[in-house]
Amino acid sequence: SSRVVEIQSQMSERAVELLGLPEDRPCLLLDVGCGSGLSGDYISDEGHYWIGMDISPAMLDVAVEREVEGDLLLADVGHGIPFRPGMFDGCISISAVQWLCNADKKSHSPPKRLYRFFSTLYTALARGSRAVLQLYPENSEQLELITAQAMRAGFTGGMVVDYPNSAKAKKFFLCLFVGASGTLPKGLGTECADGQEIQQAKFTNERTRFRNAKGKSVKKSRDWILEKKERRRRQGKEVRADTKYTGRKRRPRF
Repeated sequence: SSRVVEIQSQMSERAVELLGLPEDRPCLLLDVGCGSGLSGDYISDEGHYWIGMDISPAMLDVAVEREVEGDLLLADVGHGIPFRPGMFDGCISISAVQWLCNADKKSHSPPKRLYRFFSTLYTALARGSRAVLQLYPENSEQLELITAQAMRAGFTGGMVVDYPNSAKAKKFFLCLFVGASGTLPKGLGTECADGQEIQQAKFTNERTRFRNAKGKSVKKSRDWILEKKERRRRQGKEVRADTKYTGRKRRPRF
């Protein structure tokens, strides 16, 4: 649905923003679980190049039909990232990495598959670059398993949580550094009214929290709208001025 597409593009935009790419040159990015290439469209619009990997032939067929600009590879990332060392300037992944926690076959060991993915990704990334992986963890154990394997593979960094206090808009981005350790970016919506920062986001074990995370609307809150407008301004787009009415609830018209 168009709603899912919209959320997907917002998350792609945020993931690319968290990569902190150099502004003066085009970069080559890897898109893990690229699906039909929606994130790729955003990467292309920003003037960068990309290669997408996905395990679903059907999704890649859609990407081919849509004539996306990136190169596409049918592969299971649990078998590793088959590219030469230091090839990519960054990696993004939208809603894909949590699938590596599932053992779909008897032979599948999630920790091993995660380690294989992260260790080969580490090698394929240029020193000083980042990987930003947005994921829908089912519980805190999954988050810990994923993060632990990433660190074991040599990455530094950690989880950036946007809107940690909102059930609907809460988003997890695993932000990983290769080589030189950067400062972990701040999650959006993590400041309280008095400017105090909210300490560590709380992970809950309720599976239900994430069940409808996929298709549900991101909070159309004032903050969310202001953030989006600010991002567009930074991209040099024309944006309406902020007023006290920005983001106000309007009554339905009959």
